[in-house]
Amino acid sequence: MEHSDSKRKKLASMGTITGLTVKDIRFPTSLEAHGSDAMHKDPDYSAAYVVVEADKTEHKGHGLTFTVGRGTEIVVFAVQTLSRLVVGRQLEEIYGDFAGFWRELTSETQLRWIGPEKGVIHLATAAVVNALWDLWAKIEGKPLWKLLADMTPEELVSTIDFRYITDALTRQEALELLRRNESEKTKREASIKHQGYPAYTTSCAWLGYSDETLSKLAQDALRQGFTRFKVKVGADLEDDKRRCSIIRKEVGWDKIIMVDANQRWDVDEAIQYMKNLAHFKLHWIEEPTSPDDVLGHAAIKKALAPFGIGVATGEQCQNRVVFKQFLQSGAMDFCQIDAARVGGVNENLAIILMAAKYKVPVCPHAGGVGLCEYVQHLSIFDYICVSGSLENRVIEYVDHLHEHFLHPCAVRNGCYVVPEASGYSIEMKPDSLKAYEYPDGPKWRELREKGLVRDK
Repeated sequence: MEHSDSKRKKLASMGTITGLTVKDIRFPTSLEAHGSDAMHKDPDYSAAYVVVEADKTEHKGHGLTFTVGRGTEIVVFAVQTLSRLVVGRQLEEIYGDFAGFWRELTSETQLRWIGPEKGVIHLATAAVVNALWDLWAKIEGKPLWKLLADMTPEELVSTIDFRYITDALTRQEALELLRRNESEKTKREASIKHQGYPAYTTSCAWLGYSDETLSKLAQDALRQGFTRFKVKVGADLEDDKRRCSIIRKEVGWDKIIMVDANQRWDVDEAIQYMKNLAHFKLHWIEEPTSPDDVLGHAAIKKALAPFGIGVATGEQCQNRVVFKQFLQSGAMDFCQIDAARVGGVNENLAIILMAAKYKVPVCPHAGGVGLCEYVQHLSIFDYICVSGSLENRVIEYVDHLHEHFLHPCAVRNGCYVVPEASGYSIEMKPDSLKAYEYPDGPKWRELREKGLVRDK
């Protein structure tokens, strides 16, 4: 990594990682149908929550990967297995060659067999890697977006593993994309702080909500300044027509509505289903089919283009290689990065730069536990250092569980407020971690005593 002398000295004084712990944290969101969609009808928003400690610093790095309940314990075990590659390492060694460390973490000769770079092991990797970025930003005394924005193009590129994507984006191309925006960074930073980053809300239209709830929440969102709304669809066409009618009636025809099927359909089914909803003037259909089906998304995109409906996906794309194929083949209109599905900040930087090359707007998936807190940093970085545009760019916002974070994201007049606290905004309150640790935290014991949950 190319550093100035002062930065080298700072890296050298960072110390050594002395510990890595992980907790299974779950929230009983299924009790009120929060997060419900056509494929996930009873999600309990959850996280494998990682804390990294190091000597020579008072700071700790916090990171998480998002899950929806059962199976979180498997991710926790994967994090514990990866920890032997992290504890005892010098921070200078990690941050001085972050791409090299990232490759080492994702290429352990036996663990890679249960990936490679996908599934549970990659979710665990994201939690660990994001915790390391949180620690770095705290040591530097900067929010994560600012840590990234203040890096030189050479420093940024040195954090990215380009293996498997050089046919789509070379290191030199990435440098050129970043260098062409260097002179505008200060102006863009001031601009985004002033106006905020556009958001859309999903909270008003979960699949399990009653019609009355849909109407009330849509009205509430309008009063909060939202102009973009997403409706969960896919289980029943007539039901979806009714629900889309309710939202369109409440928000009017001048506002933007997107729909999300959460991978419910086959390709031909998706095309026909969406033609039946096209009269609602829909901006995009999100995850219409399997998240791995690049050619299927391309066919859906082609079929729906005459109706003005774009295709958005990426929430469950496994890694930069799958994103590469979507971008190269023109199979997505909107690139929905996820902060914890791929391998953390490093891999998301690669995806953001590839999307810029192929001129596809990045519109992150958020919600869940901490994903809104996470992705605001990535989109702000994208605007300042890469895209320089807010056209067709928007971040998802879900109004759940923010109260559990020390520095929760904030939305004002339908836009994310630029975070100022150092770190990655992902550190949770100690009382929340204690109360919702699964299976024996006080909140879960209380729910069992009331007969509201039976599983342990």
